[in-house]
Amino acid sequence: MTSPNHSTLTASELSILFGSYLDDTLAICMLSYFKEHVEDPDMKACVEYALELSELHVRFDKDIFTEEGIPIPVGFTEQDVNIHAPRLYTDDFILHYVQNLGIMGLGAYSMGLPKAIRKELRDHFTQCLQSSAELFNRTTELSIEKGTYVRPPSIPYPQQNQFAHKQHFLAGWIGEQRPLTSIEISLLFMNLYRNSLGEALLRGFAQVAQSKNVKKYMVRGAEISHHYCSVFSKFLLDDDLAAPTYGNFNPTSTTEPIFSDKLLMYHTCALINAGMSYYGGSMGGSPRKDLATAYGRLILEAGEYSEDGAKIMIDNGWMEIPPSAPDRANLAKG
Repeated sequence: MTSPNHSTLTASELSILFGSYLDDTLAICMLSYFKEHVEDPDMKACVEYALELSELHVRFDKDIFTEEGIPIPVGFTEQDVNIHAPRLYTDDFILHYVQNLGIMGLGAYSMGLPKAIRKELRDHFTQCLQSSAELFNRTTELSIEKGTYVRPPSIPYPQQNQFAHKQHFLAGWIGEQRPLTSIEISLLFMNLYRNSLGEALLRGFAQVAQSKNVKKYMVRGAEISHHYCSVFSKFLLDDDLAAPTYGNFNPTSTTEPIFSDKLLMYHTCALINAGMSYYGGSMGGSPRKDLATAYGRLILEAGEYSEDGAKIMIDNGWMEIPPSAPDRANLAKG
């Protein structure tokens, strides 16, 4: 019998490796460009560490694909980025972008690890979790030191334990609303943070996109992120909580092409899909009906935007399909 540590890769393991390869080759393009332009030496060290991690992940994925006789995905290469193009983003933005890589890595690998059977994959994903945590801690500590870290809103400590005894706890459409819970505040804050970062990213992408369709898509995405920020901010402000504002995230005025339109589209669609996942989790953590309804509406709007992006990618031959099950009906015809 074949040992489970050397068994054929499962569909789950294939999906993780395929997604990781595309994401890390994209990250290499972004981080290589950032490395050329970041000025603060401490921030540059964080960029270099993140770049080393992505390169390590790509080498591991390639080795597995080669060992299993699987075609290596195309992903993204040095042809998708001009690292010598003018600066598009500030040091502050770059630091927060890299910090978010750590956050997303923690989420992705924590979901990937339970899906892995082979020991080498479990060991790899465990190491990826540890390095993602290290990246997040490094960038967070640095942003605190540099004074660019934005703290979530604070609330008074509770004086006693409380339990819900009325259905009013779930209300939120009509009449007096209960105050936001700390969980709801945390979710609103993180969604506001991610959309603030996304808006700045897409405004920069809109400036350097080459195709009119891609440029319009980036502008639309930035406007959606801006609207989502206002939605999350309003919930906080309505509860007399300060809605955080973020540092110097605005892109520079350069319009010289930096990234391929293929990279811009994949990056944007990946962020939108991740956002829908976050909104789904936020809906589950928000018992107040007006919050849950808002998250549901945002998921639908983001889904429409994501679908339009997929159409652009398909029309241009940019959508790389993950390993898929055989088309049995089509095989039977032949």
